[in-house]
Amino acid sequence: METLKEKSIEAISKLPNNANIDDIMYRLYVIDKIRKGEKAVKEGKTISTEELRKEIESW
Repeated sequence: METLKEKSIEAISKLPNNANIDDIMYRLYVIDKIRKGEKAVKEGKTISTEELRKEIESW
């Protein structure tokens, strides 16, 4: 399993040489969100599609 550092280095290395700090920060943000989502799934902290629809209707 890749470490967070390894995933981050790989993601940054795939960016073009003219990437700016915002590009780098966005990639790191996406990696963080994916990791948090995977953790939530493993911990059973998810909701059903029907629950999501009800939540969206309340907006």
